[in-house]
Amino acid sequence: MWVCDELHLSYEREDIGGAFGHNQSAKYLAMRPNGTVPALIDIGRTLWESNAIVCYLCESREPHDLLPENVWSIALAQQWMGWQQTILAPAFRPLFWNLIRNSPQNQDLEAVCTSRNKTEAALRILDDYLSQHRYVVGEHFSYGDSPVGVMAYRWFNLDIQRATLPSLEGWYRQLTARQAYQDNVMMTMN
Repeated sequence: MWVCDELHLSYEREDIGGAFGHNQSAKYLAMRPNGTVPALIDIGRTLWESNAIVCYLCESREPHDLLPENVWSIALAQQWMGWQQTILAPAFRPLFWNLIRNSPQNQDLEAVCTSRNKTEAALRILDDYLSQHRYVVGEHFSYGDSPVGVMAYRWFNLDIQRATLPSLEGWYRQLTARQAYQDNVMMTMN
């Protein structure tokens, strides 16, 4: 949704997952067999997986500033999107689920501690990179910032102890100044 608003796209949003409980319906499972969200229907075709949707939207709608300007920069954006999906998200998931989705009596505090440490270690990699770059592709905001930016909001808004990661924090402050980020990412976590 963040990228849709950054691109000023018109769209129709249908809330399916979580409390809405429609993600296990036969109709939705025919579209997205994993039963997870999101799914995009564009020109009668269905695409699922957040990062694939972001790439598709940015690569199919031009001109705009989210698509990096050269092949190397596109590869960097995809590198950080892949890193978010394969390194950061698996490290962060137990922390988020235990503190946000599980009731206090069902929280696994050992998993919280382990996940917090793994997430912080992963974010140190990004912090180090951002010490030399304003955004994940260099000096310009791009679609590569979006998946990591969603995770950053969650990280900075959990009630946990965090090490100081000044470059990550500076990058995050830049994201929080974007209206589309405020409108689509900076919401109550539940």
